Amino acid sequence: MTNLRLPGPTPVPDDVVEAMSRPMIDHRGVAFKEMLLRMTDNLKRAFATDNSVYLLSSSGTGSMEAAVVNTLSRWDRVLAVSIGNFGDRFSRIAKTYGADVVDLKFDEGEAAPPEAVREALAADPSITAVLVTHNETSTGITNDLEAIAKVVKGEFDKLLLVDAISSLGSIRLLTDEWGLDVVASASQKGWACPPGVAMISFSERAWAAYERSDLPKFYFDLGEADRYLKLGQNPWTPAVSVFYGMDHALMKMLDKGDMRETWEFHARIAQYTRDALTGLGLRLVAKDQKHASNTVTAAWLPEGVTDAALLGMLRDEYDIIAAEGRGTLAGKVFRVGHMGHVTTEDIDAVTAALREALPKLGFAPAAVG
Repeated sequence: MTNLRLPGPTPVPDDVVEAMSRPMIDHRGVAFKEMLLRMTDNLKRAFATDNSVYLLSSSGTGSMEAAVVNTLSRWDRVLAVSIGNFGDRFSRIAKTYGADVVDLKFDEGEAAPPEAVREALAADPSITAVLVTHNETSTGITNDLEAIAKVVKGEFDKLLLVDAISSLGSIRLLTDEWGLDVVASASQKGWACPPGVAMISFSERAWAAYERSDLPKFYFDLGEADRYLKLGQNPWTPAVSVFYGMDHALMKMLDKGDMRETWEFHARIAQYTRDALTGLGLRLVAKDQKHASNTVTAAWLPEGVTDAALLGMLRDEYDIIAAEGRGTLAGKVFRVGHMGHVTTEDIDAVTAALREALPKLGFAPAAVG
C-alpha cells in the first residue's frame, strides 16, 4: 500500500472508508438531520467552543473564503500575518474581495513573533481585523496562536480570523479560551478523512461583523448556513459520503472525552519524524524547534539534489509519496506529513527509503549503517 506522507490529503483508515460506503440518504431527511446535529455538537468539543459551528461542502480554502466574506467589508483595513504560502493565500482572498490588506510577512522557517503583531497594530489603529495561519504547512512552522491572540484580542480588541486547516484536530487549539472569532478547518488533514468538508466556527463578535459586512456571498453565506442548520440541514447538497466518514472519525476521536490524547500523539510522532530526518544529516526549515509543526516537517534539499529526483525515486522505488516545496520554497525543500492516520512504522519506512535514495542522488546520509 502506498505510504502517503503528504500534509493533506492524508491516509484514510479502513473504518472511515467503510463508514463512507453507506448508501445515499435524503439530505433533507431525518437521518441526515440527526447526523448533522451530532457532528456539529462533536465539532464544538473539538474546537473547544460554545460558538456556532458550520459544516460546508468545500475544500479548506472555502472555509478561509467564508471567514473573509462573512466578516469583512470593502476597504476594511486588515492585518494579514504570513509565515508562508498559506498565509499569503489568506491575504490574497481578502485582497480579492476588496479589503485594504497590510501584509506582515516573516522569513522562511520563522514563526510570527507576537511583539511584531503588537507593533503593527499599535502603528495602525485603523486596522479592524487580523488574519493568521495557525500552522503553516509550506514551512513546517506553527505560530504561537495563544500568544498572538492575547495581543490581538486582549490588547487591541480586533476581530481575529484563524486558518486552522492543518492544525485543528492535531495541535492544541482552544477557540473560546483564546478568544478566536473565526476558526476554519477541513476534513482532509488531521481528521483522517477525504477532502470535501470544511468546518468553521463563528463567535458573537463575528456575527456582529457579519451584520455590517458588504462583501458578496452566496454559496458561503453563513447566515444561510445558520438558517438551515436550525432545520438540521445544509443550504446546498452536502458531500454526504464525506459527512459519513467525518461523523465516524469525530466519534472515534472524541471517544476518550477530549482532544488531549490526539494532541499528545501528534507531538510524539512529530518529534520522532524530526529526529529521524536530522539523524540522516538533513536540515529542517524550522529555525527554532519550539515552533516546529506537529503535523508536517519540512527539510532543505541537500545541495545537488532536486525535488523531482528525490520525490520521484521515493514514489517509483519505495511507493512513498512525500510533498514538494510550495511558493518561495518550491525546488528548495521537501515535506513529510505526519498527521491523522500515521504510525512510527510509516515514518521508519520514509527514513529507510531516504537512507538508500539519498546516496544514489549524491548525498551521503549521516546515519548510514
